[in-house]
Amino acid sequence: MFHHEYEKRLLKSNSESHIDSLASPGLHPSVYFSPTKMMNNSFDRFIPTRSGNNYQTTFSMISENNRNGIVTKKTRENGESNRDGIAYSCLLKNELLGASIEDVKGQCEERRVLSPVVTRNLFKYITPTKDHTLLDQSSPYSLSPLSAKSQKLLRSPRKATRKISRIPFKVLDAPELQDDFYLNLVDWSSQNVLSVGLGSCVYLWSACTSQVTRLCDLSSDGNSVTSVAWNERGNLVAVGTHLGYIQVWDVAVSKQVSKLQGHSARVGALAWNGEVLSSGSRDRLILQRDVRTPCVVSERRLGAHRQEVCGLKWSPDNQYLASGGNDNRLYVWNLHSLSPIQTYTEHLAAVKAIAWSPHHHGLLASGGGTADRCIRFWNTLTGQPMQCVDTGSQVCNLAWSKHSSELVSTHGYSQNQILVWKYPSLTQVAKLTGHSYRVLYLAMSPDGEAIVTGAGDETLRFWNVFSKARSQKENKSVLNLFTSIR
Repeated sequence: MFHHEYEKRLLKSNSESHIDSLASPGLHPSVYFSPTKMMNNSFDRFIPTRSGNNYQTTFSMISENNRNGIVTKKTRENGESNRDGIAYSCLLKNELLGASIEDVKGQCEERRVLSPVVTRNLFKYITPTKDHTLLDQSSPYSLSPLSAKSQKLLRSPRKATRKISRIPFKVLDAPELQDDFYLNLVDWSSQNVLSVGLGSCVYLWSACTSQVTRLCDLSSDGNSVTSVAWNERGNLVAVGTHLGYIQVWDVAVSKQVSKLQGHSARVGALAWNGEVLSSGSRDRLILQRDVRTPCVVSERRLGAHRQEVCGLKWSPDNQYLASGGNDNRLYVWNLHSLSPIQTYTEHLAAVKAIAWSPHHHGLLASGGGTADRCIRFWNTLTGQPMQCVDTGSQVCNLAWSKHSSELVSTHGYSQNQILVWKYPSLTQVAKLTGHSYRVLYLAMSPDGEAIVTGAGDETLRFWNVFSKARSQKENKSVLNLFTSIR
């Protein structure tokens, strides 16, 4: 009995002394531990109670951007998709909420605002109970801190993330590479040889051996190179000059095989169609000549442009020629008429950048100069304009990928950048920078994987931008009227 009473007094004494040591004189303990009072008195700690928190509802109400903010920021910096952020969110749901998600694929279509999963969790007004099934399914011998569902989630197959390097894999010096918007001084042959016009000379660079050879020198008559273009076989290269004539060289023997005259001003654009060479000049004319018999077969003269012709491209089926000029006009010609069959006047500046899609029959892309800055798409089967995107800077060149519905554009004033676009969504896949001058020249490797760009900073830069693998999800063109006729 004595020990019991002594114990009660001892405990009471210790409790009172503990409170007295923490509380200020005259302050009741219940008042001291009041959160409101504590905040008003600027005490240094407040430990809230979390016994009534509903973690399942709270987690579901968090937006995807805030929930995966760190992951999304990193993936955007690396040019990756949001799939890593979705996987991380699913992992948290498994470990904290027992969601039992085993595959990321089904979560990719989840809406950001209120997905079905979020809605179901948000309006669940019962007190959640802890789910011990995941722990029960885990092996007692597992060394992983994650549950079996999360481990299966991380092992689920995911599409490989595409990465485009932001730096060129090769840089070559190109002294005397002119900073002139109206010239076309770089081209890449089907034999993997690059031709470059530097001042009055044309140089050849082999991508296989990295060997550089000088093909010709026009300095003897005070001339300079204004354009170069390979034929489809890659054995002939045409060289346009400032004085208006064109030389055709056989690179295998380093011999000039033809000299074409007829222009009265510089030749800034060239385009091959088999053995027929089309040339555009400052004299506003487009001439078409057969290089095998230039003196026997009369030339075709196309004279619709009112100012310098600076862009020429044949369609993939070699049936139509697109031409762009400093008069802001884009024309489409066929093989039988001396007048354009289609005229597009929507551009507000010179049209140098022209590219036919190899995947969608009749789809033509064109880009305008500094006062326009737009890439426009045309359905040449119907003659109707399609989409348009404002790039924010002068469009100098366009080229379609050979393997997927993507295209690359190079720009001048004022960004001097290279953009890779996804078609038809026209979302930017990558933005490449490095040139300090306008990116006036563009050519694509024969395998369709790499491009080379040239600028007035007198450098040639090589980039890996396209994948060799053809996209499995690529749909057949709705423009191609012949694919459905059998």
